Amino acid sequence: MGRNGMGRNGIVLLAVASILAGCARAPLEGSGAPVPPPKPRPVAAPAPPATAMTVEQFDTTSVQARTLAAAPDSGGQRLGTTIASLGDPAEPGFWAKTPLVDTVRTGRLESPASGASVQVELRPLKAPAGAGSQVSLPALRVLGVPLTDLPELIVYAGG
Repeated sequence: MGRNGMGRNGIVLLAVASILAGCARAPLEGSGAPVPPPKPRPVAAPAPPATAMTVEQFDTTSVQARTLAAAPDSGGQRLGTTIASLGDPAEPGFWAKTPLVDTVRTGRLESPASGASVQVELRPLKAPAGAGSQVSLPALRVLGVPLTDLPELIVYAGG
């Protein structure tokens, strides 16, 4: 122990407490402008049952999730167009695997043929840019495109 009866641990504890107390008084930086609430995103869907055989059995998204995913939104940065195919129907949720992104991010798909759009999670697909994209069953259903078609879709980051 030191001369004043406080050991090394006591000094470290006192230093940490002082630093934390100073943080509580530090002003927060920012413009002070209110931050808009985040846009609602579709909630995650449970995996389909192992015995799933039909589109309805594979699509485990709720009506509420489909409504949120289909919420119109014209924002986002256009990444390009892609030819889409049905991805793994056993993989739940609203997603698109595309070579147009290199990190997972939120995005939107738009079908020029149906005029519909759907909010999705964009996932990287290791393939050349023109290789096409794989889209989840629920996302294709919201877009209103036949599941066996190869529709052209516009891909947006954000929005």
